[in-house]
Amino acid sequence: MTKEVKKMKAAELLVKCLENEGVETIFGIPGEENLDMMDALLDSSIRFITTRHEQGAAFMADVTGRLTGRAGVCLATLGPGATNLITGVADANMDRAPLIAIAGQAATTRLHKESHQALDLVNMFRPISKYSIQILEPDNIPEIIRKAFKLAQAEKPGASFIDFPENIAEMAVDQSVLKVQHHMTPSPPAAKIHQAAKVISEAKYPIVIAGNGVIRGKASQMLVSFAEKLNIPVATTFMAKGAIPFSHDLALGAVGLQAHDYVSCGFDRADVIICVGFDIVEYHPYLWHPDKKRKIIHIDASPAEVDAHYTLEVGVVGDIGESLKGIAAESSFHRDRLAHNLRSAIVAELSAYAEDEGFPVKPQKILWDLRQVLDVEDIVISDVGAHKMWIARMYQTERPNTCIISNGFASMGIAVPGAIAAKLVHPERTVVAVTGDAGFLMNSQEIETAMRVGTAMVILIWSDASYGLIEWKQMSQFGRESHVKFNNPDFIQYAESFGAKGYRVERAADLVPTLQQAIADQTVVIIDCPVDYRENLKLSEKLGELICPI
Repeated sequence: MTKEVKKMKAAELLVKCLENEGVETIFGIPGEENLDMMDALLDSSIRFITTRHEQGAAFMADVTGRLTGRAGVCLATLGPGATNLITGVADANMDRAPLIAIAGQAATTRLHKESHQALDLVNMFRPISKYSIQILEPDNIPEIIRKAFKLAQAEKPGASFIDFPENIAEMAVDQSVLKVQHHMTPSPPAAKIHQAAKVISEAKYPIVIAGNGVIRGKASQMLVSFAEKLNIPVATTFMAKGAIPFSHDLALGAVGLQAHDYVSCGFDRADVIICVGFDIVEYHPYLWHPDKKRKIIHIDASPAEVDAHYTLEVGVVGDIGESLKGIAAESSFHRDRLAHNLRSAIVAELSAYAEDEGFPVKPQKILWDLRQVLDVEDIVISDVGAHKMWIARMYQTERPNTCIISNGFASMGIAVPGAIAAKLVHPERTVVAVTGDAGFLMNSQEIETAMRVGTAMVILIWSDASYGLIEWKQMSQFGRESHVKFNNPDFIQYAESFGAKGYRVERAADLVPTLQQAIADQTVVIIDCPVDYRENLKLSEKLGELICPI
């Protein structure tokens, strides 16, 4: 006997499909064209978190996807509401975070002509998503939602966009949800395992570059085992920090500074570069393989992108953990002094500013103190700016997904909304948003959201009243700055106006106790920490004169 399906509004069916996909939270802003969906959510198990800007909603969904592997969901109305989602959606898509964006739309009866706030959203979102679709028939909703999630969450993950016209949303429908099925990554071909093992066994100076695919594929422990068995040093991209604990003897830290750092010396010396879960959007190969002379082994769940500086000797496509296990079992390699000498230089540099008392506080000192205060499972969300380069280079990360850096799309403004999402995913952990004063003010309105939903977090602002990264580039290239300076509000009063707390660091010795107090406060806390960005040019000069310790 066929089970009778109860008729409901299309908006109600869409919400039931989201519940069926395991969605627990939607971030967004109500509008006229999503009224039916907003009403349907009142009877749903899904928590709707009203944000103060759609960009903040998209970043929250973005970071939710990064931390959980399940698509974060954001919702907006048509026109300006939808266009405000674009930066966060593009960020998730390029940084390989699963995300579903849903926007209300004008009724289909007026889409054929000029009409108030109506835009062709499907074509607008198509270049920045894996799937962009308009719902034209309510009966198609179960298939559209299932496909949107399937594509968003499939390797390589990214964004799906759904345009939901208001007249479709209110139509009656008698469809039911579809069964959720998850794709299994296939095992790597045995012939490719053998081929890669042979190249590694014949190598003199192999080195690993690990990308975010290692974390997405939950292959971090297998990467460590692979490195240990073969005694091969491992560098990570910015987005893969923590894929191997920095405290490990074979860890060389992060690559991606676009300058000749200590870890770059390892790539200069290498004859075989093993790219594991690596995506060229994370760190372009021409920067670490300019002469195209090394043998490259690509180990990933997806085939390699075509690039003149990324021509493969071997491509091993399949489950990353299985690939690493199989290659390690068939390979042999005996370590030279490459990892030891490089790591010694890197570690020595990290602790050099531990007792520095200079003020404003040097970037190296800020990150040393932050690391001393946080537990290994606590989460740092980095915004984009000069501080991001210092975090990537010097923040010692011990666990996967505990240092989140947007480095594919690299969008300013992600830290504050991202920290809210991180705290919702991991309420038991301390979450710190590390941001410049420029990036902070791009989405600082979400402090109100954090206070309202009760997500305690620390916002550590590196204050220099400038677009510091651009100033760094200008001074390096032209020897003078151009239009990068601005003024800031009183961040303490700003925090207090939201009901949050604020502290200002007045000397270097204040930072550790201030961080400890901020964590103990168990609310939203802003710390205004003046930073000495004279260290930027000093670093450029130092790296320009660097002599490789190998």
